[in-house]
Amino acid sequence: MAKVTVIGAGNVGATCANVLALNKVAGTVIMLDVKAGVSEGKAIDVLQSAQTLGFETNVAGVTNDYSATADSDVIVVTSGIPRKPGMTREELIGTNANIVKSVIENCLQYSPDAVFIIISNPMDTMTYLTLKASGLPKNRVIGMGGALDSSRFKYYLSRALNVNPAQVEGIVIGGHGDTTMIPLKRFATYNGIPVSELLDAATLDKVVADTMVGGATLTGLLGTSAWYAPGACGAYVAAAVIHDYKRLIPSCVYLDGEYGQKDICIGVPAIIGRNGVERIVDLKLNDEEKALFEKSANAVRSTNKIL
Repeated sequence: MAKVTVIGAGNVGATCANVLALNKVAGTVIMLDVKAGVSEGKAIDVLQSAQTLGFETNVAGVTNDYSATADSDVIVVTSGIPRKPGMTREELIGTNANIVKSVIENCLQYSPDAVFIIISNPMDTMTYLTLKASGLPKNRVIGMGGALDSSRFKYYLSRALNVNPAQVEGIVIGGHGDTTMIPLKRFATYNGIPVSELLDAATLDKVVADTMVGGATLTGLLGTSAWYAPGACGAYVAAAVIHDYKRLIPSCVYLDGEYGQKDICIGVPAIIGRNGVERIVDLKLNDEEKALFEKSANAVRSTNKIL
């Protein structure tokens, strides 16, 4: 049976582990945290819902014992400090970079063949750091941000349309930042119908603007970073790897010429399967979208230079 490790048992990590267990994604889910008792307690809490919710996943929590993560197929990294109101994701880079680098080194000792899914912020830069510090093949490092941003885009679209969210499709590319993400209005649909035929331009522009500050909006309301959707999106990507779903998921992946960019991790549509990134999908952006993507990539590179 497959094994998934979630590093960090805070709100995002615990939610991810819970969704993995509930959806029976893997036979074993390990939560690891640096704070004694947190992952152990949350693992017990999850398991006490097993009979009620009908899953048999083995969930265990450990404190800084990386040997328990051995032979993981997928490792989801949520470690680091969360955002507070008024903070940008980029302001977390100094602290979180050191944490993520240490986590990756420890995980690779026990799971050298794992696919890594990065949630820690600033996510694009942490994905790039993971790839460069680990020496892993580019297909085995995936940033989760595009999946989350696209999920938020679809939420705001469904609210504007007043329709079932399950029938709305939308893609967000670019960096996972309040000013760098690019919700692609041209590709958004409701049950196959372009949303541009159903919403006026002003409403659609507001949907885009709300999507771009979707994380900051929640941070302002909650006093900390969101966790249900980020954790669920991490589990969604992990499931695509574990079950070889070959899902088209907007993901932060390494570009080596694709979309006119080199040596950068940034969000684009990718086919995610057993080997991680199976293929990057070229959307044939128009001139306006290309310009926005170039601007986003330059901003991500600027953040990467802080490393």
